[in-house]
Amino acid sequence: MATLDQARAALERIAGRLTDVDPDELAKHVIERTISCHVPDLNLIFVTRVHTGGLDEFQLAENANGAQVRLTVKSDDLVALADDELSVTKAWASGRLKIEASLGDLLRLRKIL
Repeated sequence: MATLDQARAALERIAGRLTDVDPDELAKHVIERTISCHVPDLNLIFVTRVHTGGLDEFQLAENANGAQVRLTVKSDDLVALADDELSVTKAWASGRLKIEASLGDLLRLRKIL
C-alpha cells in the first residue's frame, strides 16, 4: 500500500501530463469540472478542478460531494498509473479504476488522457 505522500505525488505526475497537451487541443476537449479521486485503502479523497488552463492543485477533502467526475482507485494502482506501468484503459476494464461521470465527460477525458 502506498503512502499519502506517494498517492499525492502520483496525482501530481498525472496532472503534470496535461501540461504536455497542446493548449488549443486542451481547450477543445476540456470544460470546467470538479474531479475527485477516492483512494479507499488510504481512506482519502483528493479533489481538484480541471479547466482549459489545466488542473488546480489537489486538495484533501472530507467527501466527494459535488464532484462531476469521480475516480476510485487503490493507492498502488494510482502509483502504477502515474508511472505508466498500468494504462487507464486496462485499469478501467479490469475494475481497478472506477470512473463515475457523464458520457460527455468520459468522451472529453478520453481525448486528453
